[in-house]
Amino acid sequence: MTDNSPLVVEQASTHSRPSGLLSARASLARTPGTRRGFLRTAGAGVLGAGLATTGLSACGSGGAADDETTLSLLYMATATQKRSWEKLFAKFRKKHPEIKLEAQGVATDNWADFLDKVSTQLAGGKSPDIIQVATEGQRLFADKGLLEPLDDFIAKDKDVIDEYYGDLHPKLVEWSKMASTDGKTYFLPGEFNTVCLWFNKEVFEKAKIDPPTPEWTWDDFEKAAKKLKERDLLAHPFLPDYFPGVMPPLLTNGTSSYTADWKKPTFDTEAAVEATQLCRRFVDKGYSPPPGGRFDSFALAAQGKLASFSGGRWPIIDIRGADAVDKMEIVPWPRNKEQGSPAGWNGYPILKASKNKKQAWTFIKYLISKEGSSTFAEIGGTIVPGRRSVAESDAFLDNSPKGSEYLYRALDYATPIPSPSKGNVVQKTIENDWEQILAGTVPVPSGLKSLQRKLLQLG
Repeated sequence: MTDNSPLVVEQASTHSRPSGLLSARASLARTPGTRRGFLRTAGAGVLGAGLATTGLSACGSGGAADDETTLSLLYMATATQKRSWEKLFAKFRKKHPEIKLEAQGVATDNWADFLDKVSTQLAGGKSPDIIQVATEGQRLFADKGLLEPLDDFIAKDKDVIDEYYGDLHPKLVEWSKMASTDGKTYFLPGEFNTVCLWFNKEVFEKAKIDPPTPEWTWDDFEKAAKKLKERDLLAHPFLPDYFPGVMPPLLTNGTSSYTADWKKPTFDTEAAVEATQLCRRFVDKGYSPPPGGRFDSFALAAQGKLASFSGGRWPIIDIRGADAVDKMEIVPWPRNKEQGSPAGWNGYPILKASKNKKQAWTFIKYLISKEGSSTFAEIGGTIVPGRRSVAESDAFLDNSPKGSEYLYRALDYATPIPSPSKGNVVQKTIENDWEQILAGTVPVPSGLKSLQRKLLQLG
């Protein structure tokens, strides 16, 4: 059943982080502009139930010529990413001159902060036709009745959708249903990210240490880190970011942050304690920098001052800019009990308030088309194409580190990033408490018990 109660994008009541911290799918550098990471304290956006209906006007519905429709899109991107998106928009415009696309890129640190800003716009009566929504926010938007079901569009374009789904990893199709609690379809699965281990091959060669392999274990990881430390080199930054920092050690130890249905947190398990202790040891022994302050993982790795970092596709722009593609290699994240990676994917829902739903569907179909997917891969997008044929093509793999194919293959064993309806405040709570644990402010067991209690209170 759709929840028509007011949408309150809540803020965590825990401490704010030092300005300058950040992470995630654009960069693990602790500086502004990434997908996940440092969460700024901002005013909560409040969206009443009435705003989820036709009481809101689409901000792209006026000012166009009689034969032209203005379609508005709100998406998350840094300045660098915006330039890539704009090339994609230009191709769409050429193919569909009858649709004028007004796209607003929001530069923010993470999806939780992005959702805060989106909700503020919606509360102010500014509703776009389409919003880019990652896994973390999909259930939040769907539960509040903000979105137009896509089922009728899908039925009318069955051949198009069948072809698209046939080119996707089956898990992406399956996981996309998790955002809905009423059986309706609000999102088509789009591009995604997983997490693997990026490493500088030259660092390991010069230090005469065997480099990471797809079979690496936690023991291998720690032994190499010890040798790197003996050579005054940092092995790996364990940062308190939910997607690339918290989830990989949990998942490779056979646990997660929540149960599979996203209803109950699981930070009070022995497996979670063991995974967190791995991260804490790296910090305590100097294999990882302490949390806080400014730490540019990509630049340091490119310069040979850092051996490895966790990442999906998002580091590629920085690594190319540093002319370090040939220095880097990618392998699956080291395992303990099993292989593991979080998975997060984009969706492009149509707002219920939109007056341009037909044109919005036209844009969504372009995004999922082979042309749209290939275009974004070619121009340097920071996400992995959902289409397997594109992810395995030269459009994606050229000018990329060896092992980039592991980012798609990780779907075989990946777990969707747990994203309950209060996903934004859940993320902030986890990251704030995880940072305190890494810093040694609280012992691992008691810190995780405290985190478990806080998450249970959120419901």
